[in-house]
Amino acid sequence: MTDCLFCKMAAGEIQPDVVYEDEQVLAFRDINPQAPVHVLVIPREHIATLNDLEERHAELVGRLYLAAREVARREGIAERGYRTLMNCNADAGQTVFHLHLHVLGGRPMGWPPG
Repeated sequence: MTDCLFCKMAAGEIQPDVVYEDEQVLAFRDINPQAPVHVLVIPREHIATLNDLEERHAELVGRLYLAAREVARREGIAERGYRTLMNCNADAGQTVFHLHLHVLGGRPMGWPPG
């Protein structure tokens, strides 16, 4: 998509603060962090929301979580604990309509969230 912020990041048109990347995913620091560590993991392929996932995306979603695990290790939060989450649509708090997984850590997380 030509007007998608995250697609522009994935294409290298905009340079985020990259924490991890491979052929299928890109992980970068959130510009409005909600925890000491707040990284977004996105697929390079544009998928607007969780509702837009197809069966063919099953492996890609797994890669997002494997990337999140690596981000947590690199950021030093894997052992103490971290949270991963995806918001789906506006009522859930999704503001950029390109699938993304939040990785949050570096402080205790409360429950229930939101």
